[in-house]
Amino acid sequence: MSDLLLPTPQVVAAYEGVRARVIELLRTTPEADGDRTVPHCPSWTVRELAAHLVGLPEDVLAGRMEGVTTDAWTQAQVERHRGETLAQLADAFEASIEAFAAILPHIPVPVNSQMVMDAVTHEHDLRLALGRSGARDSDAVSVAVGWLLDMAENRSNGLGHQLQSSGLSPFDLLRVMSGRRSPSQVAALGLDADALVALLAGTPLKPPPQPIDE
Repeated sequence: MSDLLLPTPQVVAAYEGVRARVIELLRTTPEADGDRTVPHCPSWTVRELAAHLVGLPEDVLAGRMEGVTTDAWTQAQVERHRGETLAQLADAFEASIEAFAAILPHIPVPVNSQMVMDAVTHEHDLRLALGRSGARDSDAVSVAVGWLLDMAENRSNGLGHQLQSSGLSPFDLLRVMSGRRSPSQVAALGLDADALVALLAGTPLKPPPQPIDE
């Protein structure tokens, strides 16, 4: 296993932590706020992004993996939960806990860490949309950064370790490497913006052309 990836028990705990925090967010957010647009996913509302997070474990459990990570695959999750309240989405996320916990430790490396990266990235997308920052030092952030650094290392030898030594906090690395910072924001952090844009080319992680705060 790559020295940049974290061990499976830590990955499992990290996903469970994200799920618990997202459920808490959904249960404590006024229903009207579910219609807010998510700045980093502008085609989705808070409710629709939550539907994607809820839908991923459902699809894994049901074996609906054709087209995994594509726009069509994620949009199908949104459509499946169309019209549900935030409380209903929280209920649906809770409903998959037991069954998903049984298979989560057996999801192969590094797919398990990639799944955490997607979940925690969207957790912070939700937090920004709702104005409820927090959990920036969670173990899920560390797991996600490990996967992103490993991805960078595989695409460009030495880049992952270079970024690891950049001096940026894990949260800043997460937001930069998951396409949540514009090129100008990346450059302001002292990184090579062109190299980061090239790194993420062809992935679903697309940096916004203009800055989005946090």
